[in-house]
Amino acid sequence: MKNNETKQKVMDASCKLFYAKGYHGTSVRDIAKKASVNVSLINYYFKSKQGLLETVVVTYYEEYLKQLDFVFDETENDGAIDRLKKMIETIIHYKQNQHQFTCFIQRELTLDSIFVREMMVTYLAKENYIVSKLFSDALKGTPHTNMDQEFLLLQLKGLLITPYMAPKEWRSHIVWDQSQDLFVKKYTNSIHKWIDYLTQQKSN
Repeated sequence: MKNNETKQKVMDASCKLFYAKGYHGTSVRDIAKKASVNVSLINYYFKSKQGLLETVVVTYYEEYLKQLDFVFDETENDGAIDRLKKMIETIIHYKQNQHQFTCFIQRELTLDSIFVREMMVTYLAKENYIVSKLFSDALKGTPHTNMDQEFLLLQLKGLLITPYMAPKEWRSHIVWDQSQDLFVKKYTNSIHKWIDYLTQQKSN
């Protein structure tokens, strides 16, 4: 097996275990067993469990922000509302495709730790800028006050993470792989309807 394939196998195994047992409840030995590799191989590639965690988080967020940047640039000439909707669909689609690790990360973000603060500065600030900018542009010309928009933005951010904060409550909606796309379609459509409601009344 090639080195990069082995590393990916270990990373995939760690994501599943972090989701199921939590970071502190998962040992390097657990990960090695799940990935069918030697513990020494994990230490060789990632130095430690913390190093492995940092690698999977960086990989997750760098690809995530790469996709957000692409859509942000690709839709530059689209209407503000359509642009926001395409971004929302991209966000939900990515998070759903990485469902287990997304749930793990969202759990970790509820904790106050150095790990969380580093993620907020490095990655979440960029995500927040993109979502806030597109949302603000979409609400231009509506009668919502600045305070309204702040509260509405919080609601939007909540909608983008809700399925991953309470995954057990959403389990019945995703029973096989093919239903992943159907869930993304239905859930993003419900957010799009909310956006339509917010933007349908224009100020004079």
